[in-house]
Amino acid sequence: MQINSKLPDVGVTIFSVMTQLANSAGAINLSQGFPDFNPAPEIIAGIGAHMASGHNQYAPMQGVLALREKIAEKTRRSCGAVYDPATEITVTSGATEALYAAITAVVRPGDEVIIVEPAYDAYIPVVTLNGGIPVFTTYRYPDYRVDWDHVKRLITPRTRLMILNSPHNPTGAVWTGEDIAALEALAAAHPFFIVSDEVYEHIIFDGRPHHSMSAVPALAKRSFVIGSFGKTFHATGWKVGYCLAPAPLTREFQRIHQYLTFATNTPVQMALADALETPSHYLDLPAFYQEKRDRFLTLTAASRLTPLPCGGTYFVMMDYSAVSRDPDMAFARHITEVHKVAAIPPSVFYHDGEDNRVLRFCFAKNDDTLAAAAERLCRI
Repeated sequence: MQINSKLPDVGVTIFSVMTQLANSAGAINLSQGFPDFNPAPEIIAGIGAHMASGHNQYAPMQGVLALREKIAEKTRRSCGAVYDPATEITVTSGATEALYAAITAVVRPGDEVIIVEPAYDAYIPVVTLNGGIPVFTTYRYPDYRVDWDHVKRLITPRTRLMILNSPHNPTGAVWTGEDIAALEALAAAHPFFIVSDEVYEHIIFDGRPHHSMSAVPALAKRSFVIGSFGKTFHATGWKVGYCLAPAPLTREFQRIHQYLTFATNTPVQMALADALETPSHYLDLPAFYQEKRDRFLTLTAASRLTPLPCGGTYFVMMDYSAVSRDPDMAFARHITEVHKVAAIPPSVFYHDGEDNRVLRFCFAKNDDTLAAAAERLCRI
């Protein structure tokens, strides 16, 4: 028997490819976006305590109520938005599951979906699986700003959804108030939904604010806002995310969610609810990761790599054109195998393979890891 693939052009993700290459080459892995340090000890201890106290069975499909209440409180404190924990918040098995459920909830065959590239590699496959038609615009290299005039020209009567991401992976770009105003003007004229990927909401630098869709009523009423505890609590392997959306959108979202994972890890949810009682866990993140960004940039200043502006996330794009004219995939393989530092080639995040001779490096690492990686990069 043969399978006619629904995703014939999709292979193993670049994150798996580069991590496997890093492991086989014995390279320092600055490719896949995960820290090499642990979450706060009290959160880890809390998981064990909740296991010992009997919280080991299915959580409610919507998520543990205590966690949903804490998410609502955090969101109100962070951006002034009010979501009902009972009807407008869903805990998911990671942000990627939330993205899948949100896109599936609204996209039908023939619907057009505007995607800003370079884009997280889960967006396009989910749109395709639902019969949607991806329509592309770009963050313009090298400043990585959105061309809103171009976005406006892309909108047609078939435009159903925009998938947006700020702070932006992989570029580190952060939306401004002007971006929000431009989007709000488009939303006033056209009836599209928004999936807003805000998993790096608390990792923003240099005093910049986070502009959430939740904070703008005209945008919030049409938006699925996606968050991630993995990014916020240095625990990507726990795979706990969430979705904020008005009640009608949440109802449809949960129709999909209940048949994807139904429920998410109960003791981890309980421990995260406890952790949110200490706002410093996320309020201290900008300074924590800004210090790591600045340390990595200082350590690599003597290299022939040129960093591009990084306003948020724990990634920085670095131009290698002074070193090589090789395509980014070839150069990423080269420095992994020869210089023993792995990075992500961003051309994989463009549908047409746009290649600006840059690589994405993750600086969510211990200081010793960053120093060792930088020393190797300075020898290239």
